Amino acid sequence: QVQLVESGGGLVQAGGSLRLSCVVSGRTFSRYAMGWFRQAPGKAREFVARVNWSSGSTYYVDSVKDRFTISRDNAKNTLILQMNSLRPEDTAVYYCSAGPIPTMSAGRDNYWGQGTQVTVSS
Repeated sequence: QVQLVESGGGLVQAGGSLRLSCVVSGRTFSRYAMGWFRQAPGKAREFVARVNWSSGSTYYVDSVKDRFTISRDNAKNTLILQMNSLRPEDTAVYYCSAGPIPTMSAGRDNYWGQGTQVTVSS
């Protein structure tokens, strides 16, 4: 049974920082990418960032480049999203996700965590 458990969400003022963590268990992810999606109220789920579990290569949506950093600790099976210079438009529920490298960013065939709320006040 694959499990992804997020933590680290909360309320922060604009310009502040938050660090999200996701502990994964239940299988090996050598051919998978791990990443984060978010969903704001009334909006579709949006891909945010990903890292290929084996190679470590990363990819970000343009709106978070130079502000967010994704990383993984293979030994601890943990995924991290460091979010700096947060903006009110970053407010959303953030979901940890894992999926096959070719389709992970589209959200198809992914495993999902339960989500953690991030709220950025202006």
